Amino acid sequence: MEDREDWLPDEEETNSGDDLYEHHRIVCDKGQTQIRIDKFLMDRLMRISRNKIQNACHAGAVLVNDKPIKPNYKVRPLDVITIVLAHPPSTSGVIPEEMPLDIRYEDDDIIVLYKQPGLVVHPGLGIKSGTLVNGMAYYLQNKQLPVMEGNEPDRPGLVHRIDKDTSGLMVMAKNDYAMTFMAKQFFDHTIKRTYQALIWGQPDEAEATITGNLGRNPKNRMQMTVFPDGDEGKHAVTHYKILEAMYYVSLVECTLETGRTHQIRAHMKYLGHPLFSDARYGGDDIVKGTVFTKYKQFVQNCFKIMPRQALHAKSLGFVHPTTKQEMFFDTELPEDFRQLLDKWRNYLNSRKQMMDEA
Repeated sequence: MEDREDWLPDEEETNSGDDLYEHHRIVCDKGQTQIRIDKFLMDRLMRISRNKIQNACHAGAVLVNDKPIKPNYKVRPLDVITIVLAHPPSTSGVIPEEMPLDIRYEDDDIIVLYKQPGLVVHPGLGIKSGTLVNGMAYYLQNKQLPVMEGNEPDRPGLVHRIDKDTSGLMVMAKNDYAMTFMAKQFFDHTIKRTYQALIWGQPDEAEATITGNLGRNPKNRMQMTVFPDGDEGKHAVTHYKILEAMYYVSLVECTLETGRTHQIRAHMKYLGHPLFSDARYGGDDIVKGTVFTKYKQFVQNCFKIMPRQALHAKSLGFVHPTTKQEMFFDTELPEDFRQLLDKWRNYLNSRKQMMDEA
């Protein structure tokens, strides 16, 4: 089974669904008798119902020798079976709470919604209420949401997350089949996600790929760090391109090939260009610019406009669980992000005008 990330204590902190599913790999014995795979897996896996296994088969989340199979497939000697299951990892119940939700799309299988900055996605250590999942539980309290057998529904329908102070799009599942189908896409890294971020400075390359294993920073457990030799952490790949260079800062688009805890934030820090106003990764210091007092005051005013990491989950694409059609959603930058960009643009225009007049 794939290892799970540790929790960070004060808020949900990941761009992925890494610990929201479980992955099993089973090799059948040489003397394995031919029985239905749903019965075989029920005997091998704890607390998993036959219905959940059958849903996983229909969702393409059960492979035998790298090929999807139906629930009536009969296992054979030396078969290699892999299965991905949605796995909400906690056992404390969620309290439904009424709150405004910005739902962009909904059908019988999924909900696509916009998460505003500052909203924690799910309950965690020290956080039992006021989260997106509390609000979703209230919204869907008359509809049965998928949960792991044996667990109370503290993360109903959740297949991925974004950081508390990151804004943008999320998708949630409304039934067990959809949850398993979506979890498989996140596991396979076939979900299409783009983020926009304001970073300090300007990378040497206008478009490039950052590859580096990510793991908990041994010197600061609240941070993730890059292990370039690949001896620790998990494989992580981020593609970026500069959308707008503003001398001291740059607006970039990041596409995730993998989804790891703090992936964009840690990768950009590793590149030497931390996210603007990202206190956890040093982006709340003046990383690039002049020593003049007016410039320092300008940057401090920028921090006041956006006192959080300048990161926005802008687009989300996936295959629909039932129709199997490609779906794509895009959203505008939030108001604080737009104000921040306008302030930097005005500053650069004023600076350019002064230089032209000199």
